[in-house]
Order: sequence, then structure tokens, then C-alpha cells
Amino acid sequence: MSKPFQSRDQLDALLHERFGLNAFRPGQRAVLDALVDHGAALAVFPTGGGKSLCYQLPALLFDGITIVVSPLIALMKDQIDALRGRGIPAARLDSTLAAAEVRAVIQQLRTGNLKLLYVAPERFTNERFLDLLAQLPIALFAVDEAHCISEWGHNFRPDYLKLADTARSLQVERVLALTATATPAVIADICDSFAIPRSCAIVTGFHRPNLRLRTTPTAQATRDAMLVERLRTRPRGAQIVYVTLQKTAERVAALLTEAGIGARPYHAGMDDAERSAVQEWWQASDGAVVVATIAFGMGIDKADVRAVYHYNLPKSLESYSQEIGRAGRDGAPAVVELLGSLEDVALLEAFAAGDTPTDESLRNLLDELLAADATFDINLLDLANRHDIRPLVLRTALTYLELRGVLRQGTPYYASYKAKLLHPLDAITGAFSGERAQFVADVFAHAELGRTWYTLDPTAITAALGQERSRLIRMLEYLSEQGWIELQVADARQRYTRLDTTMQAETLTRELGERFAQREHQELARVQQVVALVTEPGCQTFALLRYFGEKRDGGCGQCTFCETGRPVVFPPLPAPLPIARLVEPASWRTLCTDHRTALGHPRQQARFLCGLSSPTLTRSKLTKHPWFGISAGHPFHEVLQWCEGVRP
Repeated sequence: MSKPFQSRDQLDALLHERFGLNAFRPGQRAVLDALVDHGAALAVFPTGGGKSLCYQLPALLFDGITIVVSPLIALMKDQIDALRGRGIPAARLDSTLAAAEVRAVIQQLRTGNLKLLYVAPERFTNERFLDLLAQLPIALFAVDEAHCISEWGHNFRPDYLKLADTARSLQVERVLALTATATPAVIADICDSFAIPRSCAIVTGFHRPNLRLRTTPTAQATRDAMLVERLRTRPRGAQIVYVTLQKTAERVAALLTEAGIGARPYHAGMDDAERSAVQEWWQASDGAVVVATIAFGMGIDKADVRAVYHYNLPKSLESYSQEIGRAGRDGAPAVVELLGSLEDVALLEAFAAGDTPTDESLRNLLDELLAADATFDINLLDLANRHDIRPLVLRTALTYLELRGVLRQGTPYYASYKAKLLHPLDAITGAFSGERAQFVADVFAHAELGRTWYTLDPTAITAALGQERSRLIRMLEYLSEQGWIELQVADARQRYTRLDTTMQAETLTRELGERFAQREHQELARVQQVVALVTEPGCQTFALLRYFGEKRDGGCGQCTFCETGRPVVFPPLPAPLPIARLVEPASWRTLCTDHRTALGHPRQQARFLCGLSSPTLTRSKLTKHPWFGISAGHPFHEVLQWCEGVRP
């Protein structure tokens, strides 16, 4: 076991000595006490509320490593830089690191020279990483953005659902879940998953009295001019403009630049170097504007953001709360203003509905899975492409089957490894003696040598040598850590075991279909909750707080309703052109007949017309067709209804 706190006063001393702070923020001390007394805690603090201290400070008090699970590379980089500046050894493992950097981090882990390791949730699908963790004493397992574990939350991620099982299998001593946005139902889900006592769920409240919440829904035709006017007339300060689409980020940033406003775009379609450059430019400025999709701002510690604008409607109240929470973290007054219009609703609803797989796709998927051996492995990307299901949706479907007791996921692995020798093979084997040297030589003797790379099939090689697969993987990892080989992996495979062999594909298809339909209905409802908040006939700030379970009487005095005494009204929508005028029915039937695999089902057709990609549409290059996205302004279910009426 890790060493216990010597005294409660030790917390205060470390807070001052290592972090330069004189007092805890609300909720922080309660979280630390829960970790000490119960070994588990949930911290639900608003953005900027000091969640990171709840794992950084305990990491200094216990023997062993603190694992911080976060999907936010920006957060990892910023926090690691700050920790190292305080003399606290911390590192990260993510996809942006070079091979030499990864080797250095692993060496620090093996020698016990790290106190905190930041990793993305996807890292736990790596068998080498899991094998390494099993050898380490883990004092604290901290999960940031923990709301992602709830399948009924606004941002469910299947990788998160496995984290609770991972923590148990690694026998971690303490668990800490953290989030800035969680409804009472999501809080219950998190506590149940990680076995956190409800008394150890610390919720500090969501009210930010320094934020002036403005709602000014603006017609699409006048939105650009409104945004330019706002940015020109409001006091100088760092600002964020949130948009829905990557192409909108590019266009609006160019518009603002032409208007003399220093602005740059930020979105997931940019490469890592471009995004990092934009982030660093914005953080270093006191007046820069970034036009970004939802990917921006998460984990970035910039306290003096004076305004956050929503050019488009956010997809949910949870997203809205997180995004406006990036303003005014220094406690000084800040403005958050929503300019979105009803034109945005069709796009958001299409995103919500577009992920729902067809019954045919689900049935074909289940037929394949149920016909597999008792234990089998699959390449998830290949499986998604075969059945025209987006990869994230496929992982969700497989997770549902696990929850249903049909499957059990095993340890993922790579079916193929490639190694390039950085030293002569006889020099590498010469670093060992006896049987170990022979094992290294035998492995490479059974590998296939190309021009410069060896290709290794671990399953075939270990079967031929009568050895355990784990030994071969550890050997390759060791050679890589020593800088003797360059190691690459390929063909990620996920193992599964069939548990219930009595379930029928027809029954499971119906159940999964109902579950996805329920998720779609819930996501559509989230969009309408945003519309309802904008038009709320009462204090909008307190209406948002009620959604998160925080009840307050009266009004905030500074939202749009409190200042005007009148609810906001959206500008009316212009009537869209009938779909039949955009797509000639006879030519449409011909296109669908010629592409039965990609456009054989009305839901596939509706995705195509609304501009939503899928594996089959991408593979068939139909995303380049002039009709792709032609009805993007129409409600998805109206497009679906039209497609059902003109089926070939």
C-alpha cells in the first residue's frame, strides 16, 4: 500500500510549497479527504474550478504512479509543462510523441522516476501498455472528462466504459473521476461504474456570476455582420468564436481577417503542428480571436478570455456550459453570446440521426459475429467498412453487446510487428547470454526480412518456438527501449469471447435498433433543449443551472431575459426548396440502383443527401458527387421520408 497522509496539515503545506497557493478552492479539500478516507471520489467542478489539483497534489503524497486519463492532448502538454516547472516529474504518452520520446517515458516508468503519467483512453487498447501498467504500483487512477463513461450522457465514448474494469484489473489503490458537466443521472452513472460512494461525489455548483449570458439569435444572412460588429465594439481581450463545421471555421476566420480583426481557424482537420501554432498564438495574445469547432479550448488554461461567441447553436446544454465556461476564468466580467439561428437545427439534427445504423447493417453485423468461433478476433475498421457503420458507432454497438452479456472483450493486440535493426543482429544477440540470446536469434530467424524491415507474426513465431506471446512482445519492447531496433505495429485486432450462444440475430437486431433509436431521440431532444434555453420565458442563467440539478430562485440580473424582461424569439426560417427540385426523381432512382451497396437503404440515401459521410459512401467516392449534401438545409427526417417515397 502507498504511504498514508501523515497529517491533514501536510496538504496545506504542500499546497503552498509546491503550488504556490495559500488556500484550497471550493470542493478541493473535500475531494482529497474522500480519497484519503474512502479511496474514491468524484469531482464535479465548473470549468476553471481547480479539478487538476485534486490529482496533482495527492500524486506527491503517495508511493507509486498517478495515472491521469484524458482525451485532451492540449491539457496534457500544458499541465506537464507546469508540473515540471515546479520540479514535479510528469510525462505523457500520446500519438504525437516520436519513438525515442516514448522509449524515454517508458524507461522513466520502469525506474520509478515519474509521479504522474498522462494518457488518452485509447492507450488502454495497447497490450504492451497494459502489460507495463500491470508491473507498476498505481497509487491513483484519475479519469478526466468522466461524463464520457455514461452511455446516456452527451458525449458517450465506448473506450471510457472500459476504464472502470481496467482500474479494477490493475488493482489501483484509489480512483478519482472528474468532470465539469454532469446531470444528476450522469453523476449516478459515474459513481456506479467506479464504485464511488455517493457521499464522495463532490459537486460545487455551476453558477459563474461574472459571466453575462447573452442570446441574440441572428438570421444566417446577417450573422457575419453581427459577429464583426460585436468584435469591433466590445473591449479588447482574447476571444473564442465557436462554429459547427470545419469549413465554417475557415470561412469565418478569413472574413474576420479581411475586416481587420486578428483571427485564425482551429479544427480537427488541421494537422497537429498547425493546431499547436494557433493555440500558442492565441494563448500568448491578449486580443487574439480563434474561430474553432468544439475541439478547441478543452484543457487550455487561459484565464483572461473576455468573450465567447456561438456563431452556431451548440449541440447540447452540456457542450454550451463547457464552452461558455472558458470565459472569465480569472473572475473578471466576461460576455458569452449566442448568435445561432434555426438554420443550425437541421444540421445538428442530421448529425444526431446520421449515426443511427440501418437494421440491415446491424443484422449483417450480428450474423457475422454470431457465426464466429467461441473466441475470435477482428479488425474493427475492416468490420465497420464491411457493414457501413461508422467506427465509433460500431464500437458502441459492440459495447452494447457486452452489456447484454453476448460478448466479452479480451485484450487487444497487434497481429503484425515490423522491426528495423539499428545495430547488427549479432551485436544485439551478443548483449545477451545463453537461452535469452538464442531466443532473440530464433525470433528474427522466423521473421520475414524485406529490404530493411523484418515483419513478425507473433502468433506464428511463438507457436513455432513453443514460447508465450507475451515474452516475444516484451523482448521487442525491450530492444526498442534500448534503441537497438525501430518498432512499428500494424493490424490492430480486438479479441472477443462469445458468452451467450442462445441469442438470435433477429432478437439482437431489434434490441440494438431500439437502443440506437433511443440514443437518436435523446440527441434530438438535446438540440431542442438548447432552442428552449434561448427562448426561455425567465432567467436563462438559472434555467441552465436547473438542468444540472442546481435550483436557484429569482433571476441572475444579467442574462438577456433579466435585462429585457422579454423572451427571445428566433428569426423565422426561409422556406427551403422542395427536395424534388434539387434532385430529379428519375435520375435519383438510377443513381441508387447503380450504387446499391452505398445507397440501397433510405437512411443511407438521406445521409448522402444531407452530406453525412459513411464508410461505404467514402469507399465508393460518392462524397464527391454533386448531389452529396445538396439537401443539407432540410430536416433529416423530412429527407428520409422523401427517400422512402421514391425508392427504386
